[in-house]
Amino acid sequence: MMADCTLSDLRDVPDFAASVADRVWRAWWKPAGVPLVALRARLDESLCPALARVPSSFVAHRHGAFLGTVALIASDMDERPQLSPWVAALWVEPEWRGQGIGAALVDHAAQAAFAAGHERVYLCATAPNAPYYLKIGWTRIERDVEGLDIFTLAAGR
Repeated sequence: MMADCTLSDLRDVPDFAASVADRVWRAWWKPAGVPLVALRARLDESLCPALARVPSSFVAHRHGAFLGTVALIASDMDERPQLSPWVAALWVEPEWRGQGIGAALVDHAAQAAFAAGHERVYLCATAPNAPYYLKIGWTRIERDVEGLDIFTLAAGR
């Protein structure tokens, strides 16, 4: 059961952009040596009011507090350019983990892809995180591609 919160497109709640950028940068980009300004530029693409839904970022929030985020992007793996779109950068604040927010965010991003006409959506995860995605209905289609497993989810599952 998911904690009582709201899931929104970041375009509708842009005040959370700084929190999204900070969490995603600290979790994945900073360790890779990428400056925060580079991530912020990419995040700003998802704030563009264009009709395209990829890229998009989504936020879980409650009473003005940031709880988590996820992104829907065109590609998350250079080794698989033919696969698109991807659910990526799932982050839930530590104190809110284990309450269904992550699963809800992932599903929200996938449903946005399906609503945009995509029949499948993909994500990649480290092997220790694989059981989580299998548990929430994703199918593993490849193992150990540059250290990551690849998963897919079909529309209408």
